[in-house]
Amino acid sequence: MTTPARSGVLIYAKQFDSMSAFYQRVLGAQEVHADAQHRVLRSADAELILHAIPPHIAAEISIESPPLPREEQAIKPFFTVASLAEAERVAVACGGRVLGPIWPGPGLRVRNVCDPEGNILHLRERLE
Repeated sequence: MTTPARSGVLIYAKQFDSMSAFYQRVLGAQEVHADAQHRVLRSADAELILHAIPPHIAAEISIESPPLPREEQAIKPFFTVASLAEAERVAVACGGRVLGPIWPGPGLRVRNVCDPEGNILHLRERLE
């Protein structure tokens, strides 16, 4: 049995199955736990917990297709992927969106995408 990651991110999700599939495929994460309220996904770098939004709150949330980016969110998690181009393709195939240009950084390239519910995340590709 593997031990829990030392750090990670928790995301509240209305569309549990599509959100889990998105993060598993985009990040190459494995599901290590699932119950009626949670999905715990783990990659080599991070642990992601998807937590079901309580039904009385979820009923008031509308998710657009394609999703509208939640520009007002105060936090943007970042994840390293092997290939930015492949992660972008998979993100769109799984109901997400690619946002804006690719930015260069020291030793990496980065781009924002949003998941099927509009949460924005930062994808990083290391440069050789």
